[in-house]
Amino acid sequence: MAAAPRSDRSLLFITGLVLAGLMLLDATSLDVALARAMGGAERFPLRDHWFLTQVLHTGGRRAAWVLSAGLALAVLWPVGPLRQLNWQSRVQLAVTTPLVSLSVSALKWLSLTSCPWDLKLFGGWLPYVPHWSAVADGGGGHCFPAGHASAGFAFIGGYFVFRNVAPRTARIWLQASLASGLLLGLAQQLRGAHFMSHTLWTALVAWCIAFAVDTAWQHWKRE
Repeated sequence: MAAAPRSDRSLLFITGLVLAGLMLLDATSLDVALARAMGGAERFPLRDHWFLTQVLHTGGRRAAWVLSAGLALAVLWPVGPLRQLNWQSRVQLAVTTPLVSLSVSALKWLSLTSCPWDLKLFGGWLPYVPHWSAVADGGGGHCFPAGHASAGFAFIGGYFVFRNVAPRTARIWLQASLASGLLLGLAQQLRGAHFMSHTLWTALVAWCIAFAVDTAWQHWKRE
């Protein structure tokens, strides 16, 4: 089996560092400390703020659907920077985006973790239980990782399809995907829907899926 290209080995190393950092974060109480800065025993004051709920939550989700559909259409009718990609790369991007969203949704469905706004710490009725614990907190669960943030992180796959064709476009695409995912994740944190780590784990899941799809795609193209 051929060795991974040097660029891929560098990305694997960076991915490992990020994974280690997130595991270290999970071992601290930083999640709760940051959540306390956004809410308290009287719940989260911005939970129902119109900008967070209507613009960033509902609007962000709809925008992601439209963009994802646009990428599917661009397989046949590319526009803008997508014209720099061959049809196989456009298919890769169109497939990776919904795959990330579906994978995060599946992980949420399996999760026993409830949302911060349901915890006693923030005016709810449930105890705080770390999200990697196999112990249910007694609530509805399905709150880890952050699903809404995946509406931004799902587009990370654009970095991989552009990195060897248009490196500057790849960097801009990656920055935009990360920024939008973090913004949507922060909006949900302000509302009490997620802890910070939920958003960061979503970013890592999205990155790993996009990386894995790219690796498999490149192997398939070499066959």
